[in-house]
Amino acid sequence: MRGIFRFGSRTIWLYIAAAIVVGLVTSYVVLSVPDSPKIQSEKGMLDLTKVHVSENPLKLAGEWEFYWQELLSPEDLQIRSTRDGVLNHWISIPNSWLDYQLDGQELNGTGYATFRVVIELSEQDRNERLALRLPTIFHSYKLWVNGEQLAEVGMVGRDKGKTIPHLATKLVFFQPENDTVELVMQVANFHHHRGGITKYIELGGSDALTIRTNLRIAAEMFVTASLLVIGLYHLLLFSLRRKDRATLFFGLFTLMFGIRSLLVGELLLTKLWPSFPWELQFKIEYLILCSGGYIITMYSDRIFPNYISRWFRRGTGIVTGAFCIVVILTPAIIYTEMLPLIGVMVVLQMVYLMIGLAQAAVRRMEGALVFLLVSVVALVTVINDFLYYNEWSRIGNTSPLGLLVFTIAQMMLLSSRFTRAAANEERIASELQDANNKLIEMNMNLERTVQERTQALSAAHDDIRTSYDRLLLSEQGRKKLLAYITHDLRMPLSSMLGYVEAVQDKVKPERNEQYLKYIQENTIRINRMIEELSFLSHLETGQVSYRMEPVHVVHFLRRFYEQYELVVRDAGLDFMLDIEDAEDQGSNLPVVEMDAQRLEQALFNLVSNAMKFTSRGGEVRIALTMDEENHTRYATISVQDSGMGIPPDQLEQIFDRNYRYDRPGAETGVEGSGLGLAICREIVQAHGGRVRAESDGKMGASFYVSLPCIVGLPEEVQ
Repeated sequence: MRGIFRFGSRTIWLYIAAAIVVGLVTSYVVLSVPDSPKIQSEKGMLDLTKVHVSENPLKLAGEWEFYWQELLSPEDLQIRSTRDGVLNHWISIPNSWLDYQLDGQELNGTGYATFRVVIELSEQDRNERLALRLPTIFHSYKLWVNGEQLAEVGMVGRDKGKTIPHLATKLVFFQPENDTVELVMQVANFHHHRGGITKYIELGGSDALTIRTNLRIAAEMFVTASLLVIGLYHLLLFSLRRKDRATLFFGLFTLMFGIRSLLVGELLLTKLWPSFPWELQFKIEYLILCSGGYIITMYSDRIFPNYISRWFRRGTGIVTGAFCIVVILTPAIIYTEMLPLIGVMVVLQMVYLMIGLAQAAVRRMEGALVFLLVSVVALVTVINDFLYYNEWSRIGNTSPLGLLVFTIAQMMLLSSRFTRAAANEERIASELQDANNKLIEMNMNLERTVQERTQALSAAHDDIRTSYDRLLLSEQGRKKLLAYITHDLRMPLSSMLGYVEAVQDKVKPERNEQYLKYIQENTIRINRMIEELSFLSHLETGQVSYRMEPVHVVHFLRRFYEQYELVVRDAGLDFMLDIEDAEDQGSNLPVVEMDAQRLEQALFNLVSNAMKFTSRGGEVRIALTMDEENHTRYATISVQDSGMGIPPDQLEQIFDRNYRYDRPGAETGVEGSGLGLAICREIVQAHGGRVRAESDGKMGASFYVSLPCIVGLPEEVQ
């Protein structure tokens, strides 16, 4: 920025001055008109008999009764009025008592006092439900309306140890008892350099004032959310592309002032977090104010390099750091007195930046003019806020809106930079594409041929691989089936051969009919064994497909029971189903992903096994229980019989292929192939479950099938 302060730069100064003046005038014309109350109280009396505040809320302004260094309740004031008569101390509201002349002496910002005003209502407003909107009052207060305490923020005390500061906006409602309303407010401040009622208290109808308050909150939430989202978005951009630090400083700036907007105006932070520490709230706000100018300076230097001198960056960094250290180390009553100095520092930083922006705009640098204009808007709103917090302006909390306008414009500027960079990349890519067109054209046919051949080879390889896998599974199944047949059919075939030879040799002709019956039974048994062996070999080699779908286990067991009840009872056994406990769970019935047909086959193998080894008159019971293991819910189906039981040392072997245990006293017709339990285990394991058996070897056996339940109930379940 060399030579910027020379006489040759008068035009730039003129442009900047004109922009600031126009911005200030426009802001005050637009914003200040509705904030100027036309009716004011005089000597603690406010006449509203000719207005209807229930329809048109009014900002209370004018003279209130003022009792310095006294905390009086409405009863105390009534006694004081009866005893001492008319008061002669009044204070204009809104205003701080700082520098207020009382009996020839100027008050300081710390202390406590009582305020009182009496409002005369119109006949229409006497029957309406009214409301008071209370702004932030420095820094603790109590409010009585017609003798009833309606609000308390912080804790009012006569010294610093008994006073707890807090900031919050409130909306209180009341019903007038007659044509007058008495407002009494105790205010105490020992933590800030200013105390008192420094902002307008609004009186109006409950509905109208509630709507107005909600609109303010909604507007501030929109501004705050916009600033926070924009800030986080640009910080994320910087984390992805660290080369460009402009997004870092812009993201920090926007995020910081998004946080600050939570701490001013409607104080959204205290609405969300009422117990947030008052001192920390002020420190955060002042730290943001102190560092905001320096961060935007660094951002501007990244956008328009060589327009900000090194001494300015270092000087503002040192001054900003000094202010931040003071804010961190000192209490609020000290660093809040520096607000005018902070305002001067920030304004000087922004003015200096706008000088550089004006120079860049004159040289027609892209985005400089827009940057300059929105900086003027932001500067006007920031200056207004500093004036407002020093009680020199009645337009409050405009900086978030101005900063939102500034932020949106900067987003457009950054987007333009990204777009320009992308356009340059596209242009370079286009040039490279043109340079490589001939080479691509020469290689196109070769690449196409190679690609087609490669695809053909890949497809052929996939087909061969699929065929090989199928052949491998088929070969494995064939080998297993051959091994099973060789092993399992040798004994029954040998037995049949012996019976045939006995018939042929006429060893005992009188028993030929019995031998033929044995041959027939063995033939049926061998046929059944071949089917089971084939199915088991397919299971073990993964050649059996499953149609899995969610099924209610309770419904599945009830259908199974109804299907096989007559079969079991015809064998002379009692068949029982015990699922009442599971049914009592209502909508929380267990659901399992299963192939119902395959699982029914496995369960029938268990029931058939129980029927074989349970004498007539015994019982077979199916039950359902729920278990949980390693945070997984299991539905456990048990099949219990009252047979002779299984020796405990053989429980681990009964699921092996061809294992058979001939129980003492069992009927001769109950022997099986020894494959049913093996098939059952393969099917259950394919469902992700497990099967086990329990028996004491003396009385009965129990088989348990545990299946994992699915999480969440599908829309349609069988």
